[in-house]
Amino acid sequence: MRVKFFRLIPHPLTTNYSLTDYRLSRRLKGGGKVRLTGAQAIVKSLEKEGVEIIFGIPGGPLLFIHDALYDSKIHHILMRHEQCAAHAADGYARATGKVGVCMATSGPGATNLVTGIANAHMDSIPLVAITGQVPTPVIGTDAFQEADITGITLPIVKHSYLVKDANELPRVVKEAFYIASTGRPGPVLIDVPRDVSQAVINYKYPESVDLPGYKPTYRGHAKQIRQAAKAIIEAQRPIIYAGGGVILSDAAEDLKELAELTQIHVTTTLMGKGAFPETHPLSLGMLGMHGSKYANYTMNESDLIIAIGARFDDRVTGKLSEFARNAKVIHIDIDPAEISKSVFTHIPIVGDAKNVLRALIVAIRKLLEQEKMADRSAWDAQIREWKKKNPLHYKQDGNLKPQFVVEQIYDLTKDRNTIITTGIGQNQMWAAQYYKVTKPRTFLSSGGLGTMGFGMPAAIGAQFGRPDATVVVIDGDGSFQMVSQDLATAIYNKLPINICILNNGYLGMVRQWQELFYKKRYAAVDLAVGTPDFVKLAEAYGAMGLRVTKPEEVRPALEKAIASPKTVVIDFVIAREENVFPMVAPGAPISQMIGGDEE
Repeated sequence: MRVKFFRLIPHPLTTNYSLTDYRLSRRLKGGGKVRLTGAQAIVKSLEKEGVEIIFGIPGGPLLFIHDALYDSKIHHILMRHEQCAAHAADGYARATGKVGVCMATSGPGATNLVTGIANAHMDSIPLVAITGQVPTPVIGTDAFQEADITGITLPIVKHSYLVKDANELPRVVKEAFYIASTGRPGPVLIDVPRDVSQAVINYKYPESVDLPGYKPTYRGHAKQIRQAAKAIIEAQRPIIYAGGGVILSDAAEDLKELAELTQIHVTTTLMGKGAFPETHPLSLGMLGMHGSKYANYTMNESDLIIAIGARFDDRVTGKLSEFARNAKVIHIDIDPAEISKSVFTHIPIVGDAKNVLRALIVAIRKLLEQEKMADRSAWDAQIREWKKKNPLHYKQDGNLKPQFVVEQIYDLTKDRNTIITTGIGQNQMWAAQYYKVTKPRTFLSSGGLGTMGFGMPAAIGAQFGRPDATVVVIDGDGSFQMVSQDLATAIYNKLPINICILNNGYLGMVRQWQELFYKKRYAAVDLAVGTPDFVKLAEAYGAMGLRVTKPEEVRPALEKAIASPKTVVIDFVIAREENVFPMVAPGAPISQMIGGDEE
């Protein structure tokens, strides 16, 4: 019998081996087992997980993996900055519900991913980030382009792997996707040294994972669900407070069924926009710092808060000691660490939102066979009065107002299959206030981290994931300039993204705070000088560029953009010192909102 010997194949770029020799050697098979390089094993494993798209930028330690991708059906999207690669993978995950994948080389490539990884972590987005690393013999020696990326990202990932044995790669990839997508979703990092990607192994992909210490709870405790059902029936002033967990759990229809069964009004977080139709009579829209007054008043005066997949963050609660002091709290969340973290929970239910809501609806229906729902006519009348007296509004004075732009975007796209992504700051809040979202996974925004520059790369990821959708970016001039280089990615890939820049020549939200709380001492916020001509910038990249300065120009420009098959940038030159109102001042209770009063 002829014996085949296998050895570690040297790096083709640093030895006398040709790239052809390398490719031939890494395809060897023997002993009835598939023999693959570590790089091939990674790509094969990604294919097994159903990965179709990776967003990234190559580099030396990644060349083996990129060479393996050359023979794969996986589409690698060349981004122009690694942070944008992470945001694109994030946007892809939010729009599709699948795990997003991004990749970067060692050192600065890996560290450029950090902001995007942190963003996904804060918003519980399933992401797998693959980074190249220096060879294992020189790890820890400050080798060229070495960075301890597993150490750097430790607080902002669900789990991370530094793979030192190529034989572990199939298991690691399988576990990474399982961890990223189960329980409370989040990012997982796989750091692959160059020599590990080049080593040859017997490849076999595991059929399952074995993680004894990782057992997410999916079904709520039956007794607590019965207690919650009884509390809901007996409450006289209840409110449903829904967060991004409802969307991540694909539980929007279940939430709607619960709200209609109990006739309880629903308010959502920024991340929860789309969990409940904002055109529904029971919708209160978004609550919190820039939420509607009527949503905040309802929350503050409620006697029962039914929190579902939300985490009571500071932008929602305001002054914590004053938050809904007379309310009992039911908190449904898959992450037990969130229960009573900020607000004390009277009835905790740990489990997947969809499973718990199904069980809760059954329990309520059973109870309603024996007793009646509490009389809430006075509460409903009060909410209707708050909505009538405190609508979201702005002053029409002939200038181009950002609220009007968002309203026009909504009016033109509400009947289309539309995905909205946003930048961060005033543009984000105007979008959240004036764009009425009716479906999950159609409003993508950076919530917990508040990452400027998120909007455009997230739109790139969303368009790749949902090529059937009309994708619109509502951005600010400050946010857009942080990522404008990735216009090249959109143009190269012929993506029909519509980028709407609400251009006020300021870092707008910071300026607003300086106006309201720092006596208009505007420091380091003026972007008017030095900001490029966005129309010329768009045209330089090969996109269509449009400028709008008057209200009557808004609709024609939007119609032209949406009809175009090209990437389009519209520079909406808006009133420079327009503010986002209403607003809860920092440190104030949510019942005390400033601005937004009728004039």
